[in-house]
Amino acid sequence: MNNMPSIVQVQNVSKRFLLHKDKSLKERIMFMGRARKQVEDFWALRDISLDIVAGSTVGLVGHNGSGKSTLLKVVGGIIQPTSGSVVRRGRMAALLELGAGFHPDLSGRENVYLNAAILGLSHNETDRHFDAIVEFSGIEDFIDTQVKFYSSGMYVRLAFAVAVHVDPDLLLVDEVLAVGDEPFQRKCMDKIAEFQADGRTIVLVSHSSDQVGRLCDRVVVLESGNMIHDGDPAQGIRVLRDGYEAVRISDLQAAHESEPVPSRLAIETVSAHTVVGPDGTDVVVQVIVDVEESMPGWGMGIAIETTLGMRIYSSDTFSLKRQLPTTIGRHVVQITLPDIRLGSGKYLVSVGLALATKETVDRRPNAASFDMPDDQHSTGLLRIRPTWKIDPSVASPV
Repeated sequence: MNNMPSIVQVQNVSKRFLLHKDKSLKERIMFMGRARKQVEDFWALRDISLDIVAGSTVGLVGHNGSGKSTLLKVVGGIIQPTSGSVVRRGRMAALLELGAGFHPDLSGRENVYLNAAILGLSHNETDRHFDAIVEFSGIEDFIDTQVKFYSSGMYVRLAFAVAVHVDPDLLLVDEVLAVGDEPFQRKCMDKIAEFQADGRTIVLVSHSSDQVGRLCDRVVVLESGNMIHDGDPAQGIRVLRDGYEAVRISDLQAAHESEPVPSRLAIETVSAHTVVGPDGTDVVVQVIVDVEESMPGWGMGIAIETTLGMRIYSSDTFSLKRQLPTTIGRHVVQITLPDIRLGSGKYLVSVGLALATKETVDRRPNAASFDMPDDQHSTGLLRIRPTWKIDPSVASPV
């Protein structure tokens, strides 16, 4: 891959926007003499350099407001950088905004020709691709309807269909694919896989870690306009998830500090770690509970979630009919989850305490985390070692 020529070169790119503090036209007129005091500099990108080689698929990821969509628009030439430069070669197609490039008063048919012309196709070339574009979009019955009457899904279908049929060397895709329904998303993913097999270059922005991990051979993580990772997708997703976790835990801790915690029964600390042994990977969770008043019948619940908030396991002592200590003092409760076959990545542990009446008295969301080791044999939420069996007796003769 390193010997492939560059199709995009981003050199020391920064982008500044001016944020106006004035909330109305009246305020702007009133403060006209002090205009500079009412304007703030906002740097969406700071000194970004990228060299994207032909045939690669690069994912741009980050928190909302991190600058990833701004960077994609700079690469696409939609906005100009404040400093730095971008050099592109080859034909480019871009899906950067819902309905971008569509004229609302024109029909779908007219917009196909308009978009194709913008992307560099002649009228005759568009004629040759027109039927395939309409078939791919799946909106044949509405192709002669004004696009201002289209749903958001129909916009995306037609825009993506045009973009992938203009034979681009470089395809830029923003989060717009999330608007389409599931069958169309699968069709888009199949088309992207076809592009990859053809050696096309793709740069995409997505909030789906699974999508990025499955499609990209390189991931760029942005944070507040700065590039904090550029390289291995698995490591990039880990950096991104660590950032999500830090923000969520900070928010939850701030919320928890503002809530009074009953002193008679409280969680003191929660920790979690993995133990890799010959029989698999165990997860050990340790909870220290401070009992200041004898509380017969109290219980504990535990839950495990992904960093994106998907719950994958939960249990409690009530359903397991386990008794917890009732004496006053600090008690260490250890929960071992044996041979937990989760895919590689970071997972969050939440713990809660409740009385015998099931009334919750303390709750610690995302109180601890653990990392499952990398699995070189598979990707996904589960870690499975499949058995492959090939029976030569049923093979067709050549």
